[in-house]
Amino acid sequence: MNKYRTLIYNTFIFALGTFSSKLLVFFLLPLYTRVLTNADYGVVDLIVQTANLLIPMMSLGIANGVIRFGLDKSNSSSDVFSAGLFTIFGGFTVFLVLWSILSNIKYISGYTSLIYIFILMSSLRSLCSQFIRSKQLVRLYSFDGVLSTITTIAFNILYLVVFKLGINGYIYAIISSDFLSVLFLFNAAKLQRFIKLKPRKKSTFVNMIKYSVPLIPSTIFWWITNVSDRYIVAYMLGAEANGLYAISYKIPTLITLLSSIFTEAWQLSAVSEKDTEYREHFFTNVFKAYSSLVFVSASVLILFTKVITKVLVSSAFYASWQYVPFLVMATSFSCLATFLGSIYFVEKKSNLSLITTFIGALINIVLNFILIPNFGVNGAGFATFVSYGAVFVLRSANTRKFIKINFSSKRLISNTAILIVQSLTMIFEIRHWIFYGSICFIIMLLINSKDLIANARRLIK
Repeated sequence: MNKYRTLIYNTFIFALGTFSSKLLVFFLLPLYTRVLTNADYGVVDLIVQTANLLIPMMSLGIANGVIRFGLDKSNSSSDVFSAGLFTIFGGFTVFLVLWSILSNIKYISGYTSLIYIFILMSSLRSLCSQFIRSKQLVRLYSFDGVLSTITTIAFNILYLVVFKLGINGYIYAIISSDFLSVLFLFNAAKLQRFIKLKPRKKSTFVNMIKYSVPLIPSTIFWWITNVSDRYIVAYMLGAEANGLYAISYKIPTLITLLSSIFTEAWQLSAVSEKDTEYREHFFTNVFKAYSSLVFVSASVLILFTKVITKVLVSSAFYASWQYVPFLVMATSFSCLATFLGSIYFVEKKSNLSLITTFIGALINIVLNFILIPNFGVNGAGFATFVSYGAVFVLRSANTRKFIKINFSSKRLISNTAILIVQSLTMIFEIRHWIFYGSICFIIMLLINSKDLIANARRLIK
């Protein structure tokens, strides 16, 4: 099958599961914003983000090793899956020593048990889903996404609406859905047959750890860039302000949604093209189409931010719209930086991923402490945008030693400038901002239409 058609086919299959899973849960926002107060949602966000920070540390980031080494046909599937499973349970046991620390952190001190269960179930689900993806069971992976969507919605309604469990109910719903997903994947893929106490090659486990461990601080630094501002906002401005800020993050996740669907399929194609003669041409074509789609989507979201916010959240959270534009810009560059991270994935250069994310996290923290006191919540959003932009620039220069992608610098700068103008026009509600925002979108569409049309023709041909 043509490599472009293979990429589109896998993207479509992953979309069936991932799109439904993330988009339908996204539309649970009206439920969340009506049964939870601003402060409650701020606490929920801190609980989830704390768990997401601890997951890679507890699991040693082994899910990254499972997908990467699982794709290499020279490795035993039993060695790969067993290494992942035993690492997670071993790390969970060791990580119990942090119990007393978590029990003394403001806002989340009363939810330590839930955080630990959340971490374990999320790690196990990630292990199982990444393993079946490495086996290229894309239809099963997709179906699990649909199933997870249904169970998440059902449990949210049960715990939040019927039992009215508030913050606890929100976390219960995630844990319950992940647990059922693990049971389903074990049964459907018969994963128990891949559990072996004695590996065929001990080197597989060692190499997986060597690859995965550098990604732990990398994941943490990525988390810092994406989430640390919420803790600083909560500390400086209060849980209610963080609740609004957390809600404003949900709209940019529509871009993340498109990106994650593509990235899951792209990793399979990127590895398969590792040793081909035309991979630089292939990577360049895909990046141009991908970046064009990201920028056009960002412009659309910024233009319709107020409408989307009005539809999805209650009136108490409507003010969150003003924080969306900068976060949309930040998310766009996060997606582009993640694409370049796939080159590190192909080359198994996790240490370079670590360095670039560390610099981004450092920039983010410094800017947060400078901008939030002076510009409020929007200072956090702009800091995140600058941080992701810095990571993208660093990776665009660094990855050229492996694959030379033609980035079309003038087009990237023009797209970025348009988003900045569009964002400032809307945030400050300049007179006739709708008109100016529409003009920005039309210009964005004209700049990127050539690459979108060219790749569409290539796929059709």
